[in-house]
Amino acid sequence: MEPERLLQLLEQVRAGSVSPKEALEQLRFLPFEDVGFARIDHHRALRNGFPEVVYCPNKTVPQIIAIMERVAAHASKVLATRATPEVAAEVRAALPSAVYHEQARMLVLPGAIEVPPPATVGTVLVVSAGTADLPVAEEAAVTVSEMGSPVERLYDVGVAGLHRLLANQRQLYAANVVIVVAGMEGALASVVGGLVARPVIAVPTSVGYGAGFGGLSALLTMLNSCASGVGVVNIDNGFGAGFLAHLINLRGLERQGV
Repeated sequence: MEPERLLQLLEQVRAGSVSPKEALEQLRFLPFEDVGFARIDHHRALRNGFPEVVYCPNKTVPQIIAIMERVAAHASKVLATRATPEVAAEVRAALPSAVYHEQARMLVLPGAIEVPPPATVGTVLVVSAGTADLPVAEEAAVTVSEMGSPVERLYDVGVAGLHRLLANQRQLYAANVVIVVAGMEGALASVVGGLVARPVIAVPTSVGYGAGFGGLSALLTMLNSCASGVGVVNIDNGFGAGFLAHLINLRGLERQGV
């Protein structure tokens, strides 16, 4: 349950349009709901600003569908990450209103609760080094967008052709938060961090040849960045980067007193 929905419910109780007993029934599953194979956290939106997100790998399709249905009943939308096209097809057959972002490998299901989009302070810019990094970059971009922050994309601007990045410096400077997605040696995050006075969230990807060790080389490069203001998430974790970028965007409003 989102904070806005809870506030609306409390206002309805105060106005007398909803009885305390009816409100209690609506809040009955607020902490969590035990469905046997999962304990669904309906309280997460109140704590963290967004409902529980479904990680699809290693879950059966019936489990994914059941969790998405239960979360959607108490939320404005549900995200499901790392859904293969085959899984997405089965989910959409059961839940026709679900939208599948194939490159991002994400499903988005509208929920039963209407919540106005959050106010944010600026744009999140997702930058990718190469085309091979796009699945992770798109996971980050779709996450940012679905959480409610404006998002822009700047793709295929890696250090092998640095002029491609430098030709778009205005877009870099205009962003409030920059997510940099790169595999191979992962140097792009340091380059961007040295150019902008903005938080840079670096996402190493598993793209690369043998000595890249499935993204470990990029991860270590980003962790050892000599540029200030660069934070690093786990290998291929576009979702985590997008979530963090949106939270940074929201916190800016507190400094402005909004």
